[in-house]
Amino acid sequence: MKYGYARVSTTDQKLENQIKQLKDAGAEKIFKEKFTGTTTKRPEFKKLIALLNADDELIVTKLDRFARNTREALDIIEDLFKRDIKINILNMGIIDNTPTGQLIFTIFSAFAQFERDMIVTRTHEGKEYAKRNDPYFHEGRPQTYTDEQIRLAYELRQQGMTYKMIARRTGISERTQQRRFKDK
Repeated sequence: MKYGYARVSTTDQKLENQIKQLKDAGAEKIFKEKFTGTTTKRPEFKKLIALLNADDELIVTKLDRFARNTREALDIIEDLFKRDIKINILNMGIIDNTPTGQLIFTIFSAFAQFERDMIVTRTHEGKEYAKRNDPYFHEGRPQTYTDEQIRLAYELRQQGMTYKMIARRTGISERTQQRRFKDK
């Protein structure tokens, strides 16, 4: 049986493109999830790995959908090879249990991890540069509501309105009010 695995890193990203590629490659059943590659929580992937039997084929679109780092990728591949399961990484090809197949996979895994590490390094360097040179730089997501809007909502709270009443009047959720009012 041919199984596909699709993963995106955020809930905003779409799985459709990967699913189409997996179906085009012959995947009969597709497991999918939305988890960052850095997390250890990939329940659908774990279910899939446990389900695979000898002569099954695991299909993924790219190496970075398969594993978080080289060590994990090699461990998973070794386990699958011991169980006679084929691995098809669509942008690389079928990885077989031969010395050449293992060498190629090890090299590609190392380069994929190197690329991820370089992205993290460049992102960190960019943030550090921005912190030093941009007085308006703020790390993280911008606030949805201005301090003035929060101050108005806080004043309404001080006048005896409930969080729910303030939410209806201002559009600021009860949870946001509670979180932002702690600073007052």
